[in-house]
Amino acid sequence: MRIRSIHIAAGLIVGLLLTGAAGTAAQPMSQATYGHGDDATLPNGVIGVSLHVGAERIGDPAILYVGMVHPEGPAQKAGLRHGDKVMTVDGTAVSGKSYEQVVKMIRGEAGTIVKLGVQGDGGSRDLSITRVASDKLPKGPMGSHGSPSK
Repeated sequence: MRIRSIHIAAGLIVGLLLTGAAGTAAQPMSQATYGHGDDATLPNGVIGVSLHVGAERIGDPAILYVGMVHPEGPAQKAGLRHGDKVMTVDGTAVSGKSYEQVVKMIRGEAGTIVKLGVQGDGGSRDLSITRVASDKLPKGPMGSHGSPSK
C-alpha cells in the first residue's frame, strides 16, 4: 500500500509511545519522540508499533497509520503491517479522537488483549493483540525503532 499523505508535522514519528519510552531522556531533543502527556500514568502494556499521523490532503481529517512494527513484538505476530490505517480500537472508532486518546486506548496492562480494526492492502481486518510489558521487547542492535541503542 503506497501511502500518499501529507504529514501533519515533519518527523511526527511516535515510535516509543506504544513500545515504551525507555531511553528517551538520554536522547537529544532532535531525536526525542512526540510526547503524549505523563508516561507514568500510562499502563506498561504495549503492542510494539509506532504510529504516524497523516492526511490525504491539507484540511482533511487526520488519520493514524502504522509507521513501524517491532519485528519481535506482538503486533507483528498478529499480522499488523507498515501502512495499515488504524480504524478502531476495541470496537470504538478512532475518527475524531486525538492522538493521545488513541494511545491511551491501545496501551493497557501487560497480558491483556487489545482489538484493532485496521485497513490495509488486503482490505479491512480485525486483529487481537496481547500486550506485553514494554521492557520485554528486545532493543536489538539498532534499538526498537531504528535509532541506535543506548
